[in-house]
Amino acid sequence: MKHQKRLERWAPWVLLLAVVIVWQVVCSAFEVSEFIFPSPLRIWDQFLEFRGEILRHSWRTFWVTMVGFGLAIVVGVLLGFVIGSSRLAYAAMYPLMTAFNALPKAAFVPILVVWFGIGVGPAVLTAFLISFFPITVNIATGLATLEPELEDVLRVLGAKRWDVLVKVGLPRSLPHFYGSLKVAITLAFVGTTVSEMNAANEGIGYLLVSAGSAMQMGLAFAGLVAVGIMAMVMYELFAWIEKRTTAWAHRGSHAA
Repeated sequence: MKHQKRLERWAPWVLLLAVVIVWQVVCSAFEVSEFIFPSPLRIWDQFLEFRGEILRHSWRTFWVTMVGFGLAIVVGVLLGFVIGSSRLAYAAMYPLMTAFNALPKAAFVPILVVWFGIGVGPAVLTAFLISFFPITVNIATGLATLEPELEDVLRVLGAKRWDVLVKVGLPRSLPHFYGSLKVAITLAFVGTTVSEMNAANEGIGYLLVSAGSAMQMGLAFAGLVAVGIMAMVMYELFAWIEKRTTAWAHRGSHAA
């Protein structure tokens, strides 16, 4: 069991190392131009050379994403609770939300620029718009899939509908909730970066556009790596919180 856990812990890092090595070998063997597809060594050199600028833009992207993501959690949980607690609300709102989620969020950026100007506003709202839907859907699914037999037993014992939802439905939805957070946080970074590429003078998105215009592909890839690191750290944070708060939902997988 310990050996298996050790393998699972190191597997992502081994795979990442293998990908980087193959990437470097291919770039070196075929002499791929740095202006087309930079090698990992070139990206690392650019990361070190422009580390101050990358850190400054990364911090801007990070806190803007967190603001939009925080809004997505609040709105997503509230909407999910409303949709999952009522069949009428589920039937009325779910199709409309699905249609809204199908709209490309990048198309909203020019509209948000007209409304809020260039800067933080469009980036925060784009991160929010692209990340609240998974949270809403998972909360609604967790509440809507309560077993009818369980509800019947609780009501016989004197529980009201509100008691069933709050004391049983919401705790039972926690695994769905944490799963949605791990998906939504990556989408939030995507939304922020896309908005910064079109309507900002700071952030990783702005850095990508600037580096691309200057033909500094190594710097552009370094910016992408920075976004990936931030998303991975937040993903692992939510995974750690999930294991500490919903261990009861993973007993079967641990036993296996």
